[in-house]
Amino acid sequence: MPVPECPACRKPLGWPRETAGHLACPDCGTRVPVEGGIPRYVSAEHLESFGHQWNRYEVAHPEEDRATFVAKTGMSLEGLRGLTVLDAGCGGGRYSRVAAEAGANVIGADHTHAVDKAASLCAGLPNVRFVQADLKQLPFAPGSFDLVFSVGVMHHDASTRAVFDQVARLVRPGGWYAVWLYRRNQFWQEALNDALRARAARLPRARLERWCEWGAWLGGVPLVNKTLNKLVNFSAHPNRENRVCDTFDWYAPQYQHHHTVAELREWFSRAGFDELRVLPPEKTGWLYRLAYNSNLLIGSGVNILGRRAAR
Repeated sequence: MPVPECPACRKPLGWPRETAGHLACPDCGTRVPVEGGIPRYVSAEHLESFGHQWNRYEVAHPEEDRATFVAKTGMSLEGLRGLTVLDAGCGGGRYSRVAAEAGANVIGADHTHAVDKAASLCAGLPNVRFVQADLKQLPFAPGSFDLVFSVGVMHHDASTRAVFDQVARLVRPGGWYAVWLYRRNQFWQEALNDALRARAARLPRARLERWCEWGAWLGGVPLVNKTLNKLVNFSAHPNRENRVCDTFDWYAPQYQHHHTVAELREWFSRAGFDELRVLPPEKTGWLYRLAYNSNLLIGSGVNILGRRAAR
């Protein structure tokens, strides 16, 4: 498994043996704090809403998480055994756990203290480790991973492209890279939701959570949860707690960029990836796919799997 590096001189530091203390660089003396057995390269900063979100809500469902992992990475669970995998933006660790249970050696990285929830969720799995670090400055050597995936994370930075390019460097030649980003919808949907998000992001957290509770209630009302949420986003997940969490996930972050398939495909190509596959959404049905392909589904994604060209 790759080991964390010194942020100053890139000297390998190894994984911590104690749950608290520091990783100290033997060359330059730089020290990286360790809390809960996790190296902490950053504080949460503008992404703190995610740390709160993943630690507050219980949203892991093993069977559903496995299906979502397969759909959004394009990888079979059987093919993961023995691979070295990076979950770039692991959040609460649902997909890190899926990959580790399938036999991969997994490192989950997140900018926030969501890594604490991820570590708890994956407790007892010796083949998964976590770091709290900026995805644009992950402390691992280029080409360290057989598979890197990022589901619904990169678009929450000031520059989605900057995150994409820096994470892409960590995929080895011949390795795989899967990215899921929010889809750019019709102009009127974008304008309406931008206005709502701009207001929501300024609300105190407690008030925003109450608002999300109302969204979760609407998401449980038949017909409403299949019509109104195409105009104003709120979750229609079958589980109420997931609906609250998903709605909070949409309205709380400071940054939320939306992208097109063509845009993401170009990023992959320019970063040296080929064998590109545009991955379809999990849901089926002709009406759903028609709305999806017409960019009418708020909260849907653009999703590509690519392979780094061998040298």
